[in-house]
Amino acid sequence: MKLVAAYIRHEAFEPIRTELLELGFPSLSIMEAKGSGRQKGITEKYRGTSVTNYLRPKIKLECVVADGDVQTIVDTILKYARSGEVGDGKVFIMPVEAAYRVRTGESGEEILQAHPEGGQAV
Repeated sequence: MKLVAAYIRHEAFEPIRTELLELGFPSLSIMEAKGSGRQKGITEKYRGTSVTNYLRPKIKLECVVADGDVQTIVDTILKYARSGEVGDGKVFIMPVEAAYRVRTGESGEEILQAHPEGGQAV
């Protein structure tokens, strides 16, 4: 199993979420994030003073998937997050040693499977 963590622009999230859902990957964790990188800061006037903000807003998207599904997830993220401009984001892949479903105590890759139609777990 692998954890795919991506820092992306806000406008890239909805098309990524939609395609991953269609591909059978409904389980995502999303967090608001701020960070700095090669992207320049934004300088604004505030009460007569110039203020530069180097922390740019991003969305951190995380999902744990079977090893064989990693490239599908990465390809989907890159397809919609890549604009060609500085600040498009980053994708990281990390190993996951174990995973457990809290409700049932099940473990392993079987807990990564999507729920059947109707949203109820079997």
